[in-house]
Amino acid sequence: MSNATKTFEYAVRDKAGKIVKGKIEASNQAAVANRLRTMGMAPISISELQTTGLSKEISIPGITDKIALKDLAIMARQLATMITSGLSLLRALSILAEQTESKPLARVLAQVRNDVETGLALSNALSKHKDVFPPLMINMIKAGEIGGFLDKVLLSIAENFEAEVKLRGKVKSAMTYPVVVFVIAIVAVIGMLLFIVPIFAGLFDSLGGELPWPTKILVTLSAIMKFAVPIGAVALVIFSIWWAKHKNDPALRERLDPLKLKAPVFGQLVKKIAISRFTRNFGTMIHAGVPILQALDIVGATSGNIVIERAVKAVQESVRTGQSLSGPLASHPVFPPMVVQMMAVGEDTGALDTMLEKISDFYDQEVEATTEALTSLIEPLMIAVLGSIVGAMIIALYMPIFSIFTLIE
Repeated sequence: MSNATKTFEYAVRDKAGKIVKGKIEASNQAAVANRLRTMGMAPISISELQTTGLSKEISIPGITDKIALKDLAIMARQLATMITSGLSLLRALSILAEQTESKPLARVLAQVRNDVETGLALSNALSKHKDVFPPLMINMIKAGEIGGFLDKVLLSIAENFEAEVKLRGKVKSAMTYPVVVFVIAIVAVIGMLLFIVPIFAGLFDSLGGELPWPTKILVTLSAIMKFAVPIGAVALVIFSIWWAKHKNDPALRERLDPLKLKAPVFGQLVKKIAISRFTRNFGTMIHAGVPILQALDIVGATSGNIVIERAVKAVQESVRTGQSLSGPLASHPVFPPMVVQMMAVGEDTGALDTMLEKISDFYDQEVEATTEALTSLIEPLMIAVLGSIVGAMIIALYMPIFSIFTLIE
């Protein structure tokens, strides 16, 4: 017998006596009935919803099935609120599966709810979907289940994810304008080379005469662009597919991640983002009661940079042999002295999680200031470059026109 999740339509009578209709995902009708009774509702009718033909949802891998970090943050906060209010975990998961706006997350939550109903712990049920729920979230929930403070852990997860979403939003909003200007510049140059320059080239040929060398270069580039654009478009698609599959390969990251930190303009920004993410995740996990070695094993991978990952592994070895936590960090240039000293103070005073939170807040502000400074620097530079390129192309096109009367004679 298949245990595949199916969609059912139901009609129930709630505690107030009102008839409520809705949809729910489960393995069979009996599971739906049991779940509805657990929620305090009396089932009236349950029928399987057929999703074939035109009624079937269109699913595009990587687009329609994507679950954003923001959705996980909202889910964690709502789940914490419901558990704090006294709702059972099963009922809270059922409500979340029905009311979440993300359909992919709703399907996953329905499966998690079914697993919890069979007796699995929430952390074990979530670990079946590691592509959806980050290891940080799974391990923190496991610590909360063991310690009996799941609601507090869920709130910490929500705050952590919300801070991460806010950090990403700041970087994206600051970089949007330069990226848009850059794309427009490329499109404008390609458009001129493909459509405008050939018109002028035909006019020059009909008039005869020797063209100035800037115009010759422009005409040659226009001819090359007719073949380069299709080839470049195909190469870009192939590279995008390859990058999506291999961007997390260790061998590739070993080469690219150190270069990101050494980049002339964006290196400092990448470094600050990685430190902020590392300290926030590490502090959140320590505060939730996750053992230090286990926490270090997770936060190294979530930092997003293999240089920090290597440093964290050195810290793990130090802690495993009974030495200090902050000592090995001093030998890794990626960590500024201030971070090392603040972590050492936190370790000595027993307030490491608080100190890590302060470091994270500081670097969040640094990231915001750095992105604003980069934006204010890049915007005029890009406008100047764009103006220079387009201006040079226009001058090259109009140079032969200055001698057009001579050519006509």
